[in-house]
Amino acid sequence: QVQLVESGGGLVQAGGSLRLSCAASGNVASINYMAWYRQPPGKQRELVAIITSGGTTNYADSVKGRFTISRDSAKNTVYLQMNTLKPEDTGVYYCNARLNQWYWGQGTQVTVST
Repeated sequence: QVQLVESGGGLVQAGGSLRLSCAASGNVASINYMAWYRQPPGKQRELVAIITSGGTTNYADSVKGRFTISRDSAKNTVYLQMNTLKPEDTGVYYCNARLNQWYWGQGTQVTVST
């Protein structure tokens, strides 16, 4: 079992920045991947960024060059630094951990205004 708690969402103007945090607890030693997903209003959940246990990262094309996923292993925390935010980045952002099954956080709202 893994528990995930996100924080850091909010309202920001276009061009601004936010940093999301995801604190993991429980069986963290068994986590293979951690990722951030988002669900825009009226749309399906989509992958934003992923980081492996070895530190390899990958990003959705729509956020490459603007978002950075990173982790602090000592704190069992994964971050998503979001720069140059656009209105289309608006949505609920979810932290995801992958072990023998997938775990999800409760989500944090990000709203980017024009």
